[in-house]
Amino acid sequence: MPAQTLLESRLARRIAQKKTRLNAQRPIPRDAVARLREQLTVEWIYNSNAIEGSTLTLRETELILHQGLTIGGKSLREHFEVINHREAITLVESLVRKKRPVTAFQVRQLHQLVLMQIDNENAGQYRRTNVRIAGSAYTPPEAWLVPQQMDQWARWLQTEATALHPIDRAALAHHRLAAIHPFVDGNGRTARLVMNLILLRAGYPPTVILRANRQQYYRVLANADRGNDKPLINFVGRAVERSLNLYLEALTPSTRKPARMNEWIPLREAAQGTPYSQEYLSLLARLGRLEAIKIGRVWHTTRQAVAEYRKTVDI
Repeated sequence: MPAQTLLESRLARRIAQKKTRLNAQRPIPRDAVARLREQLTVEWIYNSNAIEGSTLTLRETELILHQGLTIGGKSLREHFEVINHREAITLVESLVRKKRPVTAFQVRQLHQLVLMQIDNENAGQYRRTNVRIAGSAYTPPEAWLVPQQMDQWARWLQTEATALHPIDRAALAHHRLAAIHPFVDGNGRTARLVMNLILLRAGYPPTVILRANRQQYYRVLANADRGNDKPLINFVGRAVERSLNLYLEALTPSTRKPARMNEWIPLREAAQGTPYSQEYLSLLARLGRLEAIKIGRVWHTTRQAVAEYRKTVDI
């Protein structure tokens, strides 16, 4: 019986096809794994910290990670956020190999690494005070309820959630953990680490929520607060597809220029000669109905992707 999913059908189909293609290339050569891990680790750390307000650039993050440099004009906390996140990712990778159920204790272990040397008193400790999330209408549970709700979260993840598609499970586990808001600080980073722990266990590559998509990320989380989970699941699904694309492109020999139909082009160009406007293609991209990627802040797709979409609808 197929796993339940709220993924848009076209997006779900593309992800399944790409994961099958990636699985067919396993075992992936060790040097390729190392390169991809290095690239995605830097992206993961930079974007996750930037979402929470870090002012470090991608290049500065890379210099701290790989050369141990201190960046002038940047706070000590921002440097620790980079180093700590690398340690937390190492723990995630270790937990993936052990294949044990995700527990509330593991969440606390990850959080302890996230806040190490930043706030040692609260690192790995559930909050003891009530909190409000700035700019959100949602109010997290009172502090005394946190241990109980975290145990319930872990039981849900090990029981009901196993019937879900891995992307749905990862997205919902992320949201439910963030909604409990179990820690004074570091909840978002920890929730994204847990999301990737679940995805990696299911055979997907590490998935990065991009800083450029921060406002949309907050919107889909707010929708989930109101009981509408589908936008969040599809948002995470599009991020998963991006990582699958990165892996497949890196593992595919590039010996000739891509065929015209498979070149990534701006939506403005892709709309030419079709029944669709650039704005409509943008909507399809955001919904996951059209295969598309963001290069900078501009959506790109391929003529082939538009043709595939046209096959699925009545023109």
